[in-house]
Amino acid sequence: MLIRKATIHDAESIHKLITFYAKEGQVLIRTIESIYQDILSFYVAEEGDIIAGVGSLYIYDAALCEIRSLAVSSSYMNKGIGKQITKKIVEDASDLGVKKMISLTYQVPFFEKLGFEIISKESIPQKVRKDCLNCPKFFNCDETAMQINL
Repeated sequence: MLIRKATIHDAESIHKLITFYAKEGQVLIRTIESIYQDILSFYVAEEGDIIAGVGSLYIYDAALCEIRSLAVSSSYMNKGIGKQITKKIVEDASDLGVKKMISLTYQVPFFEKLGFEIISKESIPQKVRKDCLNCPKFFNCDETAMQINL
């Protein structure tokens, strides 16, 4: 399994995978336009010509970044692909010099195994301003905020 930065040619596959999980309520919906605009932030797990998983890195500032839109095709579940994507994104963010990475997630045990710890959402106002205020779940958010020091 190759974990690599996404190219423009991956946008449709990324969109399809994210849309599937967005309909399940597991990730935020992304338009195809937003994926093209943010393609440089995406990573893909590729096997042959199949995109088996995706994730993206969003940088808020020198101190904080976020792993977003992490999704693995149901055909490739339980093969360590999400872990590989996450480790690559953490490594790249650390290499860039960012101090902390956050995730808002339903997959707490997954992120705990990778060294993330639960934090309060109030401790990440950058995330709240960027995404949460416009989220339909804002007043009833059931995601858990997690963080890892890089």
